[in-house]
Amino acid sequence: MINTKTNNKSIWQDIKNIIIWIIIAFLIRWQILEPRWIPSGSMLPTLQIQDKILIEKYTPKLNKILGKHFSSNQIVVFSPPEKLNDFGYTSNTALIKRVIATEGDSVEVKGGQLFVNNKRINEPWISRPINYEMDKIIIPKQSLWVLGDNRNNSLDSHVWGYLPEENVIGIAFWRYWPFKTFGPIWFDSYNKIEK
Repeated sequence: MINTKTNNKSIWQDIKNIIIWIIIAFLIRWQILEPRWIPSGSMLPTLQIQDKILIEKYTPKLNKILGKHFSSNQIVVFSPPEKLNDFGYTSNTALIKRVIATEGDSVEVKGGQLFVNNKRINEPWISRPINYEMDKIIIPKQSLWVLGDNRNNSLDSHVWGYLPEENVIGIAFWRYWPFKTFGPIWFDSYNKIEK
């Protein structure tokens, strides 16, 4: 004879376990990791259109708590600043760019080259020289200067200005599709060349 009380108890235990795992999965996605995909070519050749990546979301929160700042060369996913409303972006949109400079740094573009703090930056991740000029600016507090790796075809800080650090959602760190490129998205430090 089958004991229905034991079976019912087992079913309810399974349901509770499933609910707990669903809650844990949502918490992880909401607070720690989030999958994203690349919708445009602004980060070519580093990230291809339709690449699927993971972003980690705890570093921006930790930075805020500890008073730390982002590092140059990190690839960040962020909510558009208000200035991008004129281009049709809403707060629900997410963009992805590379951090070029942080608060207190100077940035300029001349002769197709990027200069940060008066040092020319060797950028192996870009495939063509920059085709615009930009006068020297100083990044204000709690702000970032972000550029797409596809410098000449990217709606980025050189068009709309500073990115408030509070807009950063997370840092791209892993590509999981296509499978042939499965692995970490590297953040080698800048190779700075004296002016």
